Amino acid sequence: MVLKKLKTYGELVMFSHTLFSLPFGLISMFWAADKGLPELRVFFWILVALAGARNGANALNRLVDKNIDAKNPRTAQRHMPRGVVKNYEVIIIVFICFILLTLAAYELNPLCLKLLPIALILFGIYSYTKRFTWACHVILGIACGGAPVGAWIAVKGSIGWPALVLGAVVTLWVAGFDIIYGTQDVDFDRREGLYSIPAVFGVKNALIISTLFHISAVILLIYLGFYMNMGWLYALGLCIISVLLFMEHIMVKPDNLKNVKIASYSINQTVSVVLLMFTALDIFILR
Repeated sequence: MVLKKLKTYGELVMFSHTLFSLPFGLISMFWAADKGLPELRVFFWILVALAGARNGANALNRLVDKNIDAKNPRTAQRHMPRGVVKNYEVIIIVFICFILLTLAAYELNPLCLKLLPIALILFGIYSYTKRFTWACHVILGIACGGAPVGAWIAVKGSIGWPALVLGAVVTLWVAGFDIIYGTQDVDFDRREGLYSIPAVFGVKNALIISTLFHISAVILLIYLGFYMNMGWLYALGLCIISVLLFMEHIMVKPDNLKNVKIASYSINQTVSVVLLMFTALDIFILR
């Protein structure tokens, strides 16, 4: 019974999607530790912070969007609209996750704790942004982009330029694939008065914006490769993820959206894991 409930909670917050931001947080951690590993205690609390932040934010989003999800045929079968998970259960999940995030910030260093309210405010604001701005995708990206910035601060105790650039990469990357994901709900969003780049600017223009975001993200990753003096394995990883992103964009057309879920979720989970793997290989094999 307990295991079944835990599985349901994992599905609710889409625990597997932790793979989106976590790899970038770990890359930033490696770089902050002078291309190595921080002490085990710091590594542990960084993992706790990243998991707590991501899953707490996602649970909060599910709670805030419960009524909207119930109206949307695409999301009406999610756990909360069906009553499989109650409001109080989600509130408890959010509370536990954010307590873990707070504890991790406390255990890491004073700057992490001082900046914690900014992260919590971003998590809270994002869930409401689709109600008043088409920039909701970018705000989601900024919230996710806090992972590499936070991981760097956790190691260094200060904010570093590479972390800020990597945060911008995550912002552009997440906003780009979230725009693609949002193309599924154009008609629903317009009917309900909700905002998104696809709903406001049209699917064709939205896909162009998404492409520009991802091209910009790759350019910044190339810049970081030079700035951090990375080797050929990092470059190989960049080539692979560039191909994956190219595939993502040729799979989705304004008149053919059947591959949206694969393009926006499945491929991008692979993108972050591939980048982490080749960055780690570059750091620990070529150094």
